[in-house]
Amino acid sequence: MIAKLQCVVLDCPDARALARFYGTLLGGAVNRPDPRWAVGDDFCTLHLESGLVLAFQRVADHRPPQWPDAAHPQQFHLDFDVPDLDAAEKRVLDLGATPLQADSRGWRVYADPAGHPFCLLRG
Repeated sequence: MIAKLQCVVLDCPDARALARFYGTLLGGAVNRPDPRWAVGDDFCTLHLESGLVLAFQRVADHRPPQWPDAAHPQQFHLDFDVPDLDAAEKRVLDLGATPLQADSRGWRVYADPAGHPFCLLRG
């Protein structure tokens, strides 16, 4: 095992509104204090009783997916906690990931072999 799933992040036009929607649907706490994330108008979290965290990220030009139209694909990314960013990076690159962005704030962004983005976070 290389990583532990931290949260699932959904792109959307209004992060707070979508967090409230899923909070009403699933229960849980919207924007519960958590040192892993800075929440605000552009990024909100929903901590579920199961321990799973959903996050919602505002995208200014968000275009919603249209099921099952491949021209409007599903939009989300996965965040994974890792104990050592450098070691985890080497392993995911060996598995076929492509680096997309290095970030000095404690996370790095990659694409999986099919092009889906995911983040490794110092956890």
